Order: sequence, then C-alpha cells, then structure tokens
Amino acid sequence: MSEGFDLGRLLRERGGERYELHSRYLNHQLPRMLHTIGFDKVYERGEGAYFWDTDGADYLDMLAGFGVMGLGRHHPVVRRALHDVLDASLADLTRFDCSPLPGLLAERLLTHSPHLDRVYFGNSGTEAVEAALKFARYATGRPRVLYCAHAFHGLTTGSLSINGEAGFRDGFAPLLPDTAVELGDLAALERELGRGDVAAFVVEPIQGKGVHEAPPGFLGAAQELLRRNGALLIADEVQTGLGRTGDFYAYQHEEGVEPDLVCVAKALSGGYVPVSATLCRDWIFKKVYSSMDRVLVHSASFGANAQAMAAGLAVLAVLEDERLVANARTTGELLKSRLAALVDRYELLKEVRGRGLMIGIEFGRPSSLRLRGRWTMLQAARKGLFAQMVVSPLLEKHRILTQVSGDHMEVIKLIPPLVIGAAEVDRFVAAFTAVMDEAHGGGLMWDFGRTLVKQAVAQR
Repeated sequence: MSEGFDLGRLLRERGGERYELHSRYLNHQLPRMLHTIGFDKVYERGEGAYFWDTDGADYLDMLAGFGVMGLGRHHPVVRRALHDVLDASLADLTRFDCSPLPGLLAERLLTHSPHLDRVYFGNSGTEAVEAALKFARYATGRPRVLYCAHAFHGLTTGSLSINGEAGFRDGFAPLLPDTAVELGDLAALERELGRGDVAAFVVEPIQGKGVHEAPPGFLGAAQELLRRNGALLIADEVQTGLGRTGDFYAYQHEEGVEPDLVCVAKALSGGYVPVSATLCRDWIFKKVYSSMDRVLVHSASFGANAQAMAAGLAVLAVLEDERLVANARTTGELLKSRLAALVDRYELLKEVRGRGLMIGIEFGRPSSLRLRGRWTMLQAARKGLFAQMVVSPLLEKHRILTQVSGDHMEVIKLIPPLVIGAAEVDRFVAAFTAVMDEAHGGGLMWDFGRTLVKQAVAQR
C-alpha cells in the first residue's frame, strides 16, 4: 500500500494555487472570466444549500451546480451510501456478470414513469441524450431528429446537432441532419414530420436557456402528431427531472403525455458520482439489442458502476423520505409569487416565470428616460450585461450565487437545491429587492456596468 499520497496535505500546500493552476493547465478563459465579473472566490466547504469561504462567511446557493446538487451538498444519506458501497469491496465492472445495483436502480426509476420499461445507464446528461438519439434512429430506421430553437441538450457531437444556440455549434460542422422548430409551433412540427424521414422530436418541457415552458397542450399535441407519423417523443429531463419543477418529471405537468424515451442525469448523482439514465419503451430497447451479437452495440466503460448506482438509489430514497418533490412545488410557488409581486414595482423587471424551483427572472427596457439611456448603453455593447449586473452584486454584497440563463439573454435562472425553504426565500427576495433598488437609483452598480461595457467592446 502506498503511503506517499496525502490528499489533505496536498490541498493544504497547493490549494492556494487553484486559479493559477487552472489558467496554466485547464480552460484558461474560465479564471479570466471569473476575475472579470468578480466571481473569483475561494470556497472551502459546502453543506445543504450553503457553502463557506475562507473567512467563514456563508453563501446561499441558488445555482446548485447547474442542477446537479438537487439534494444540496453532502447529503448524509448519499454520503453513507457511498461509504457503504466502498466498504463492501464489490467486484464492480467485471463486464461479464449482472450486478444487483443497476437492476435495483432501474426498477426504482421506472416506478415514476410506468409506461416505460427499460433503462440504459451512462455517465452524463449529454450521454443520456446521445443514447436516446441512437436508439430512436435505429428503432425507426430514419435519420433526422427535430429539436427546439434555443434548446440545450449537451455538447458532444450528437447532442450538439440538436443544440438551439448557434454559438455552441459554430465551427463544429458537419453535424447530424437535424432541424429546429420553435417551442410551441405545432404547424412547423407537422410540416417537418410530413417529409417522412424524422426519427424523433427532442424537447425540454421547460427550456434551461431562458426558462421557457412548453405552451399548455403542446406536448400532448406533439405526441399525437409524432405517433401519427411514426416518430418518437424524447423528453430531455436532465435538468427538469427528479422533482425540480414540482413533479417528478416536468412532462408530467401535462396529463396524458408519455414520452417514448426520457433522459435523466444531474441530480441523480447526489452531487458525487457522474451518472445518467436513458429510459425507454421495451420495443425500442429490443430493436437496438436485437441479438447476442449486438449485446454491446451501445455501452459505456463506467456505465452502471456501483458507486453511481448507490448514489442514485440513495437520491431516490431521499426524494421520497423528505418529500422534496412536494417541497419544490410549494417553496417554488412561494418564491415565484413573491418575485412576481415586484414586477409592478420595478420598471427594469419584465417577467417572472417557471415551475417549482426552476424560475426565470427576465429584465426589460425601462420606461423612464433616465434608465432607458443606461439600458441602451448596455444593449449596444452586448445583450445580457444588465442581468450580469444583477448577478454580481447578489454574490458580492449579499453572498448569493445565481447565474445568467444563457448568452445574450437578460434572464437570471434560479435552480437552487430542492431542500431550501421559507428562510432561503426570505434571504433571496430581500437581497434581490436591495439590488433592484440600487439599479433603479443609480450608483456603483452602474459603474460596474460601464466596466462590463468596456470589456464587451474590447472583445469585438
């Protein structure tokens, strides 16, 4: 046994080099961006919906690692499950046996979508989508996939082909033969299906970019069109699934919707072990894995590993035992209603939308001449700068981490851990109100805006 490695000592000795190491060996643009917007903090530990810096100050997490930390950080049940599976010294990933944990997790997952029958386990959201694309194309024998404008399904090549943002796609062509339609545009969907070459339609029931929800009745009507034309419905629930929107899956908000494939990841990990799941109908799975010769036609080296399966089982148990899906619904309604009540108070605040604990706050052109000039200055430099002006003081002055909900968008997205309650709602609303008061009154916040304008202009 090697006694030369001491993780604690390594972090103590070199943890202070984190930004320098990242600049030298990893994505050098990340630390540059963090320094520019004032997000270059040093966090030491996290628990639940909070983390703490080196001075012991607490920060409220309204980002949840882009939705990964559905249970918050370091939930004790998930921690215990991982300790237990490590201590068990299982003969994991032999590749030539059938371990019990994947079957048990698949069984538990499928209880939440009883119209589906089988599960493929991978390691990330984009892998779940890639599997769904491959399964749909093989099962239908058709090449083309439809997706929604402004969608985000991942950044590997197949997922990138159905990414609705040009900025992610630029320079990576050729991609798969796929076509975008507007979310809610049934006529466009029917027109594309009429060409007879569509394997599937991939949709986020609530889009992560901008927090736009499918219009009422759209998913059901789309499902009917797809079935009539021999194509499949794929629901991307990577961010919206596992209780985020107040139901276990976001597609369940619309009665009668039963996707042929469902993609899950992020929160299933418990914040510890990368894991994803692609759930689908039995006939699709049996077409893909049609013989013993095709037993490994789609697989992943680390798929269904014991640690990931243990984390997933623990997550599902916690969601049920702590009634976190119901909490997402009630706490989300409280947060959304309190924020929506501010729309008439602040002219820069355009709309509050979303479901459960997935909320979008959109800003818009003010009516007063004084604020309109400042708004126009920001928009001329780069759309989205005002939202960044709000995100930065929320962190710097109020110790609340949020995110701008996409490039060139004046929208902030709130996706906190599902464990938050009334106290966290109070803290966020008080901080957001203070930031809005400052934005409407002028001051240092607009000085920061001018700095952002200079940065935007310099990068042109």
